[in-house]
Amino acid sequence: MTDNIPLQPVRQKKRMDSKHRSGCCQCLRCCGRRDPRPRTVWLGHPEKRDQRYPRNVINNQKYNFFTFLPGVLFNQFKYFFNLYFLLLACSQFVVEMRLGALYTYWVPLGFVLAVTVIREAAEEIRCYMRDKEVNSQIYSKLTARGTVKVKSSNIQVGDLIIVEKNQRVPADMIFLRTSEKNGSCFLRTDQLDGETDWKLRLPVTCTQRLPTASDLLQIRSYVYAEEPNIDIHNFVGTFTRIGLFDLEVNCLTKILFGALVVVSLVMVALQHFAGRWYLQIIRFLLLFSNIIPISLRVNLDMGKIVYSWVIRRDSKIPGTVVRSSTIPEQLGRISYLLTDKTGTLTQNEMVFKRLHLGTVAYGLDSMDEVQSHIFSIYTQQSQDPPAVKGLTLATKVRKTMSSRVHEAVKAIALCHNVTPVYESNGVTDQAEAERHYEDSCRVYQASSPDEVALVQWTESVGLTLVGRDQSSVQLRTPGGHILNFTILQIFPFTYESKRMGIIVRDESTGEITFYMKGADVVMAGIVQYNDWLEEECGNMAREGLRVLVVAKKSLTEEQYQDFEARYVQAKLSVHDRSLKVATVIESLEMEMELLCLTGVEDQLQTDVRPTLETLRNAGIKVWMLTGDKLETATCTAKNAHLVTRTQDIHTFRLVTNRGEAHLELNAFRRKHDCALVISGDSLEVCLKYYEYEFMELACQCPAVVCCRCAPTQKAQIVRLLQERTGKLTCAVGDGGNDVSMIQEADCGVGVEGKEGKQASLAADFSITQFKHLGRLLMVHGRNSYKRSAALSQFVIHRSLCISTMQAVFSSVFYFASVPLYQGFLIIGYSTIYTMFPVFSLVLDKDVKSEVAMLYPELYKDLLKGRPLSYKTFLIWVLISIYQGSIIMYGALLLFESEFVHIVAISFTSLILTELLMVALTIQTWHWLMIVAELLSLSCYIASLVFLHEFIDVYFIATLSFLWKVTVITLVSCLPLYVLKYLRRRFSPPSYSKLTS
Repeated sequence: MTDNIPLQPVRQKKRMDSKHRSGCCQCLRCCGRRDPRPRTVWLGHPEKRDQRYPRNVINNQKYNFFTFLPGVLFNQFKYFFNLYFLLLACSQFVVEMRLGALYTYWVPLGFVLAVTVIREAAEEIRCYMRDKEVNSQIYSKLTARGTVKVKSSNIQVGDLIIVEKNQRVPADMIFLRTSEKNGSCFLRTDQLDGETDWKLRLPVTCTQRLPTASDLLQIRSYVYAEEPNIDIHNFVGTFTRIGLFDLEVNCLTKILFGALVVVSLVMVALQHFAGRWYLQIIRFLLLFSNIIPISLRVNLDMGKIVYSWVIRRDSKIPGTVVRSSTIPEQLGRISYLLTDKTGTLTQNEMVFKRLHLGTVAYGLDSMDEVQSHIFSIYTQQSQDPPAVKGLTLATKVRKTMSSRVHEAVKAIALCHNVTPVYESNGVTDQAEAERHYEDSCRVYQASSPDEVALVQWTESVGLTLVGRDQSSVQLRTPGGHILNFTILQIFPFTYESKRMGIIVRDESTGEITFYMKGADVVMAGIVQYNDWLEEECGNMAREGLRVLVVAKKSLTEEQYQDFEARYVQAKLSVHDRSLKVATVIESLEMEMELLCLTGVEDQLQTDVRPTLETLRNAGIKVWMLTGDKLETATCTAKNAHLVTRTQDIHTFRLVTNRGEAHLELNAFRRKHDCALVISGDSLEVCLKYYEYEFMELACQCPAVVCCRCAPTQKAQIVRLLQERTGKLTCAVGDGGNDVSMIQEADCGVGVEGKEGKQASLAADFSITQFKHLGRLLMVHGRNSYKRSAALSQFVIHRSLCISTMQAVFSSVFYFASVPLYQGFLIIGYSTIYTMFPVFSLVLDKDVKSEVAMLYPELYKDLLKGRPLSYKTFLIWVLISIYQGSIIMYGALLLFESEFVHIVAISFTSLILTELLMVALTIQTWHWLMIVAELLSLSCYIASLVFLHEFIDVYFIATLSFLWKVTVITLVSCLPLYVLKYLRRRFSPPSYSKLTS
């Protein structure tokens, strides 16, 4: 016997990541990873593979053992300033170009590289440990010797794997057999499409009929799988970025290099290009090399490590993980936030909110009335059964309210695809629980959380779904009586039909009833005429509820037999089968009796509304990209206050060609300050013909909702926002279908939840709740960016100061290419003497975290890049030139006889100036900052004893040295303190009012 096995196509992946495909019980691992081509896989015989496949491992590492060091060095020296210092250090091997000891150039460069290598190694180790945890998960493999345990990484193509309940499927698999009696299995595909609802899967027919699982090894069978191809259930590979902040700093270093070349050329030009002037140019380039600070990169990298550590240690966002420590500053400049809906903004848990019968509606506060109506119906039935049976379905008389409520609740309890499953609870075993319909052991499984919510509600009001298989349904009344119904036909829900139906026979009365529920847009033309359906559906939708219309139609035995004959005949048709089947079903869908409207709500995540309001006030525009239908997405946007109550919503109608898109864009252009709701199909048409015009209009909207959006479209939208606006984007999601969007964005944030960890593992930052995003951006993002901006500019200032002094010194001494400071002085200046105070700026903050959260408007200042701009850079350059000139000219004017006195006075003044400038820059003192200042000063004073080669130890102990250093330091720093006071007094920054 041969079965045609439908196999989900898979895509060639850039990483060896295994996707969780389907599964329960015995599954065959069938898909490997090589060039896309068809393959034949034998059941249970991996040795019969027709090609070699890689191991079933997840590998998120950037390097391996052999490529680590070359890769890290390449990534470092591709930056201009690192390559520049490498060439600088190498030039010292040429005797004519040597300015001093080799270690003065190679030790700083080696230190920078060592810090980088250690940081990369630490990240690689953490990545390896995470991969190892996933790859080491244990599964059961079926072999000729019985069941053996095997690690996920050791699973081979062709293995028969037994997947237990609540266990993740470790690879691409085909469902062969299940232990369930009815031959069905419910599974979650959250690792594929991000949805946590249960989906029904059926195994291959011929393998399901085998008596035992071990018989799978006795049959000779194989699977032929077509070549992998692209669909929406695929994982997109890795993507590497350079952060915007790093690019800006890199640009500033190029400007500094230009200044370095200009200064060197000027010095040689003032010598009238005498002698071997080209060697003089090289010597001046080496002499003024401090203009480009070699410690800038290592300071910024170490700062990022500190920011990441602070984020992980924040008790107010527990469970936050920083998976990429290279871009924390990006969090401080986000202009567009793109978020998934299900599981990110919402909990993907439906709650029944409203039952509407036309003349009366029942909310959460009046469900006890519904319960009393159900109880009264079945109490009356037990006391006077004939009276109830007398209410035939053809009766035209007005029904009582109790009977109307009962009919509505019974329809909801029967019209669905929910299966009750019984589990052992430690007291009652599974078989006994199923036999007695034990409430404490029962859970509901369905393909939609909406249906589970409806069935749970009918249980709460007294009519409980206790049993179901492919042919029957059992309900339990409030009195404990079991109602049996035979399923005659079932018409599943589809996105095209937007409805589902079921035909059942009541075993106690023999009555046949056709129940149907669906969206109001399709049910309005199916039910009998009424004057309240459209109005009430609109009212419930405006409350953010998902509305379903429930109807029924009674059938005689003759009517059903006629329908069944036509239905079977249509299903046997060879031509136009789908159309003929739909036509037969539609013949029943006429003049149905409208029973009720139901309203369920997808619960929002905790504090979603205040979080979105915070982001909006911070100047961040939020776009919601979801696979849900338009109505649901719009309801959630309103409910979450993504769209404020004062804003209009423009629903972009469905367009299929260029002309329609042009007309709709013109209509949209006339709207102002309104949110946009658009479907994925319409979006695709607009981007095909009017990409620039659409993005220009969409970027002006305060909020955008894209529904029916495929994962590839999500990534495309992120990419277009980056290209068209040049602004930073942040993508937030929790499912496998969000990975492409997360990796495309400048900052990817994964939410750990019910939909697995794919999004979390692929993201730069992982959080446990959406509400933590506000603090991650407003507090940590803002602080990281402002701190790195201050740190980078101060490191540049520190280097420019000493370079200015060198320029003054050379110009005074006839433009000689002679270094002012040599040996340990030049190394100690940027390390032990000033490193700790300067680096302590990573602890600085302008406002408290509570203030930053309370006033998100402070975040807006960062979006313009003001903390690190050409203006601030120029200000620091001028400050450096002023201070360097004052210190050098002051030392030259005040020194008395010996050259070493110039070195002593100028170098001491330089150190004190840097320490005072750090104190001037700090806005909120931390105890570690004070320690760093005192420690650095102590190190310098203590080291003077050992610097007799460069400094006159006896001179620095004189009063003359002290007053000269004091005067020079005051002249270099005091004006800046005065300017800072005047600026705060007459033009205070935005945050100063909040800290006062």
